[in-house]
Amino acid sequence: MTSSVSFRITRTAEDLAQTITALSQRLVKLEQRQEALELQLRQQQKELNAVPDEEISTLEGVEALLRETRELLDSTAPVAEASMPEESFQNDSWGHEDGSDVTRDVA
Repeated sequence: MTSSVSFRITRTAEDLAQTITALSQRLVKLEQRQEALELQLRQQQKELNAVPDEEISTLEGVEALLRETRELLDSTAPVAEASMPEESFQNDSWGHEDGSDVTRDVA
């Protein structure tokens, strides 16, 4: 009886060893697949995030134009504010004399 128990233990240990070996091999394959997928994902993200040189130069040109426009606005802003009369008051009184509507026939 001891020999049959010993045989079963040995057989079970061998089965477990084979199962562990098979699982280890599958794990290695899965890890390799995961690394390949992560590498592919990183490359795709680089491609998506990469801005073409032509687009960068265009954006730099736009940025320079914006900067020049701001400089022009900043340099002319005080002059424009000082030379502008109060047009809102003038616009309200156009076409009115003494606050009443008067129409004239010009012949």
